[in-house]
Amino acid sequence: MKQSFEKKRTEGFVASVGQALRRAAKAARKVARAHGTPIYVVKNEKTVAEKP
Repeated sequence: MKQSFEKKRTEGFVASVGQALRRAAKAARKVARAHGTPIYVVKNEKTVAEKP
C-alpha cells in the first residue's frame, strides 16, 4: 500500500516540476523579448542563440 502512495506522490511531483519549467521558460522568453536579448537553446546537441 505504501509503495503505490509513494509512486503517486513522485509522479505528481514530476508533473509539477515539468509545469514549473514550462512557466519559467515562458517568463524567460517574455523578458528576453522585452529587452531584445537572445534565448539560448540546445538544438542537435549544440547551443544556439535565438531571437524570441
